[in-house]
Amino acid sequence: MKLIPTAIPGPLIVEPRVFGDERGFFMETWSESVFARLGLELAFVQDNHSHSQRGVLRGLHFQNPGAQGKLVRVARGRVFDVAVDLRRSSDHFGQWIGVELSADNKRMLWIPEGFAHGFLTLEDDTDFLYKCTAPYAPECEHTLAWDDPAVGIDWPLDGLDPVVSAKDGKGVPLAQAEAFA
Repeated sequence: MKLIPTAIPGPLIVEPRVFGDERGFFMETWSESVFARLGLELAFVQDNHSHSQRGVLRGLHFQNPGAQGKLVRVARGRVFDVAVDLRRSSDHFGQWIGVELSADNKRMLWIPEGFAHGFLTLEDDTDFLYKCTAPYAPECEHTLAWDDPAVGIDWPLDGLDPVVSAKDGKGVPLAQAEAFA
């Protein structure tokens, strides 16, 4: 397993070891001891699975209080995955990183507590999986506006009109977000 830093301290691209032959492939996506050896001592309490068609944009979600760290990956299809730094004490507050995750590249992304998270599906029938360090708490959930010009995410829309839920369409701008200390 290999960890690759991103432009913002905290989120990490995770490249698992993949063993493949003519039958297919095998990869380990989570091992408490391997991640701990790499410096990530994590305790996951919930797994989630999202299935979407091309052009669905989910997010940008975060919980405060009850912040969640997330280990995300794609089992089928392809997404543009985004994390926005909402830690007011960070030199990178309000900045974002974006990573393409796909069934083909088998990459994962670790998003620590203190970040808003969202993704845009780039293929039909995309299956997105994620492990969380805290349970979902709807009373603590917030949504940062996916299109806030103050954040300026460069979504790869390529002529797509993103499909956004009613809840996500009511996301607030960064200036009004329930950011972290």
